[in-house]
Amino acid sequence: MDDEVLIKLAYVDISSYRSRAAKTLKDDVKTPTKIANDTGIRRNHISKVLRELKEAGVAECVNEEAHRGRLYRLTSVGDEIVDELISREQ
Repeated sequence: MDDEVLIKLAYVDISSYRSRAAKTLKDDVKTPTKIANDTGIRRNHISKVLRELKEAGVAECVNEEAHRGRLYRLTSVGDEIVDELISREQ
């Protein structure tokens, strides 16, 4: 894992909201509402969390042009970060 990925890993890991949101996107594409329901994070916080994950290059929006029903997934870097987070829990 290179330094850039380690910095992003630390950024995601220090926030329980970012960490939980990233983990729920593992191998899946979800709407913000589904992410909120799966993580227990209130919907009004999910937008900020997803924006932070996008800016860090951990997640991406599949249909950015949509105003409703946006779909989010992990980037390849995000997938690597989530794998590391999960392995640390075991």
